[in-house]
Amino acid sequence: MRKTTAPARGVVPARPGPQDAPEPANGVIPGAGPAEPLTDRAGQPSAERATLRLRDAPEDPDEPPRYAPQWLRLREPADADARAHDLLGPLRIRLADLRGRADGLVVHDVGCGTGSMGRWLAPLLDGAQHWVLHDRDPYLLHLAAVAAPRSAADGSRVTVETRRGDIARITPDALAGAALVTASALLDVLTADEVGTLAAACASAGCPALLTLSVAGRVDLTPAHPLDAEITEAFNDHQRRTGMLGPDAVTVAAEVFAEHGATVRAHPSPWRLGPGEAALTAQWLRGWVGAAVEQRPELRERAGRYLDERLADHAAGELRVVVHHTDLLALCRPTGGVP
Repeated sequence: MRKTTAPARGVVPARPGPQDAPEPANGVIPGAGPAEPLTDRAGQPSAERATLRLRDAPEDPDEPPRYAPQWLRLREPADADARAHDLLGPLRIRLADLRGRADGLVVHDVGCGTGSMGRWLAPLLDGAQHWVLHDRDPYLLHLAAVAAPRSAADGSRVTVETRRGDIARITPDALAGAALVTASALLDVLTADEVGTLAAACASAGCPALLTLSVAGRVDLTPAHPLDAEITEAFNDHQRRTGMLGPDAVTVAAEVFAEHGATVRAHPSPWRLGPGEAALTAQWLRGWVGAAVEQRPELRERAGRYLDERLADHAAGELRVVVHHTDLLALCRPTGGVP
């Protein structure tokens, strides 16, 4: 079980644009050239060095690595394009009767990272909103707060508050008064128990949950390569390490929310990567193959050649990648007489 950090709260005035946040200097976006060896002399995967890091090592060895801000920023446009707009209709219907509340819509963004979910969703919803940003990493909370949107779809005010703590142990009390719980790319890094805790908290609060961009365990690459399936399988096994749900997350979450009486809808939300997403595609390839090799070291030599070939295809503008994700909307039964 993850270590719990005592919650720390602060209301932060929202300011637009990620340019307002300081830029860390621990990585650069790589060019799409021949791949480096999958390990260096220290045994560190090439996906975690000489490239933009996906995750940074924590100061406390008992804490898991945090998501690197540069990786979160790099993927943000693809995330925004992929999220399932079809789920917004039923969500808006559910939220319509709450917009007149004095405090507006209270939205909890669980595992907010740099705040991309709020930047995408807040401008798509009508009415005043107060976003409560949850993350264990104070630096990511800072980045999310300073880059938060200031207005809703109808021009109403959006404010933000930060809460530092263990998102896997969120309680019903923490969600008291919530109109919505959101998360992005979170479910697949939780265990079944942690998903159960989140579902129980949402059900107790009677609020819907919009949980986006969970990995689906499928990747389509064009042109095809004989090693595609083996790399995919190894990566999926890596995603399930230490009890995390990985590509099983949406199925498990849908079942758990349904057991709590929620109406659950799921919709595909794939990344579609081509020449227009060159930096993201190159970085994703390195991280994807690196994770597969970490899970199955016997793949190292073949995977190194595979990565060289794939990056060469990418540099020539010939590679297309579809990384499948799934978005989930769980409409929990309202409590307290709310329609």
